[in-house]
Amino acid sequence: MEPFILSIDAGTTGITVVILDKRASICKKYYSEFTQYYPQSGWVEHDAEEIWTVTCNLIQSAFKEYPPSNCAAIGITNQRETTLIWDRETGKPIHKAIVWQCRRTQEICTNLKNAGYEKLFKGKTGLVIDSYFSGTKIQWLLDHVDGARGKAESGKLAFGTIDSWLLWKLTGGYIHATDFTNASRTMIFNIETKKWDEELLQILTIPSTLLPDVKNSSGEFGKTDKQLFGEAIPITGVAGDQQAALYGQGCFEKGESKCTYGTGCFLLINTGDKRVNSTSGLLTTMACNAEGKPIYALEGSVFIGGAVIQWLRDELQILSHASESEKMALAVEDSNGVIIVPAFTGLGAPYWDMNARGIITGISRGVNRNHIVRAALEGIAFQVHDLLDSISKDLDGNISVLQVDGGAVANNFLMQFQADILQIKIDRPKNIESTALGAGMLAGLGVGFWKNPAELKAVRETDQIFIPTMSDDKRTELLSNWKLAIRKVQYT
Repeated sequence: MEPFILSIDAGTTGITVVILDKRASICKKYYSEFTQYYPQSGWVEHDAEEIWTVTCNLIQSAFKEYPPSNCAAIGITNQRETTLIWDRETGKPIHKAIVWQCRRTQEICTNLKNAGYEKLFKGKTGLVIDSYFSGTKIQWLLDHVDGARGKAESGKLAFGTIDSWLLWKLTGGYIHATDFTNASRTMIFNIETKKWDEELLQILTIPSTLLPDVKNSSGEFGKTDKQLFGEAIPITGVAGDQQAALYGQGCFEKGESKCTYGTGCFLLINTGDKRVNSTSGLLTTMACNAEGKPIYALEGSVFIGGAVIQWLRDELQILSHASESEKMALAVEDSNGVIIVPAFTGLGAPYWDMNARGIITGISRGVNRNHIVRAALEGIAFQVHDLLDSISKDLDGNISVLQVDGGAVANNFLMQFQADILQIKIDRPKNIESTALGAGMLAGLGVGFWKNPAELKAVRETDQIFIPTMSDDKRTELLSNWKLAIRKVQYT
C-alpha cells in the first residue's frame, strides 16, 4: 500500500478523519458525532474525554484499513475558540470544554468594555472583545472551578483549544503546543509580536504557566505515543479549521478568499504579510502562507450557519434529515415573507451583539414548513452577504468569485441563492472537505510528502459554478427586508 496522510478534523458537532493519497484525494472518510451540552440558556459545552474517545476510535477504524506503518504524517484541524483546561498530572479536564458558541462570559466582556479596554485588545489581537473567544472563558474556568486558580498559578494545569488537547493525548501527554492560527483566536495572543501578551494576561488574570507553545502550522509538533497505534507517527500539521479551509482551497496568495458553511459560516481573505485593520466589523487574524508560516487574513464570522438546519431537525422536527432542506426550499416559490435571523448565541460579524437572540418574522396563515426551511437557508446566505459587504468596504474593492466549502455547500438551493444575493459567482470544488484537506496538506508538506505548495494548488477541481440570475429589484427588496429583521433582533 502507498504511503498516506491521515487528517483529523475536530469540528463543533463531530469528528472527521480522512485518508489522503499523493494526489491529495480523499481515499476514505470516517465520521462520528459527539454530545452537545446546554446546561443553561446560551451556554454550550463539550466533553473533551468524549472528543478524544471518538477521535481515537475513528483513527483505529482507519488503521484497520490503512496500516499505520504507511502513515507518513498526521494533521489536525479543530473548532478554534473552544476552551479546555486539564490537569497536567492526571491528564483529566477540570471542567467540560466551553464551546466557542457559549455566551456565559458576556458579563466579563461587558466589564472589559466598560473599563475602556476595547482599543487595547483590538490593537494587540485583531479581535473584538466578545465571549466568542477563549480569553474570558479561561478566566471564567479559573474563577468558577474550585482550586483551579491556585493549581494554575503553580503550573499544574494546562489550557488548550481542541488541537492542543488532541496533541497532548496523541503524544501521551508529552507535547503541549498549538499553532499561530489557533493562538490568534484566544484574545490573549499578540499578532504583531506573535507571542502571548503579558499585559492582556494580567488584565484577564491568566497565569502564563497555563499556555501552550506556539508553532508554525506546518512542521514537527511531536509523534504519536507508540502504545496507541503501534507506530510513532509524526504530527506535522496543525491549524484552526477556518485557516485550514483557506489553505485547503489553495488560497495561498493575497486577495484569495473562501467561505466555509458548517455549524457557523466563516469568510476569510488572505491579506498576505500586511495586517489590515477592519473598520467594518471584521476581525484581523493569523493564517498561514504556502509554507505554513504565519501571515494575516481578514475574517467574518457567522455564529449560526448550518446549525439552524440542525435546529429545525432536532428541536422543531420540521425535517428528518438536513439533506431534505434543499427539496423543501425548492417546493415553494419564495419564503412567503418569512425571515429567520438565527441569532441563537448572539450576532457575530459585522454586528457583534452578544445580547441579540434569534427571531422568525413575517409569519402569516399561509406559511408552511417549506417556507420556514427556505427562510432558514436564506438567513444563512443573508449573513454571508453582510460579511462580504464588510470585506468590500475594508479592502475598497469587490470579490468577483467566492470559493466555498463545508457540508452545507452540497445544498444547490443555498448556493444558487448565495450567488444571487451576492451578485457574484460561487465556485464549489469537487472536494468540499477543505478543512481536513488543508490540515493534511500542511502535515504532508511538513514531512516532504508533497514537494511544494504549487503541486497542491494544481489538484483543486471545480464541481460547479453558480452564476447569479436574480433581478436587481428583487435582490434589493430581499436585502431591505433582511436589514429590517436585523434591526428587530438588535433592538427588541
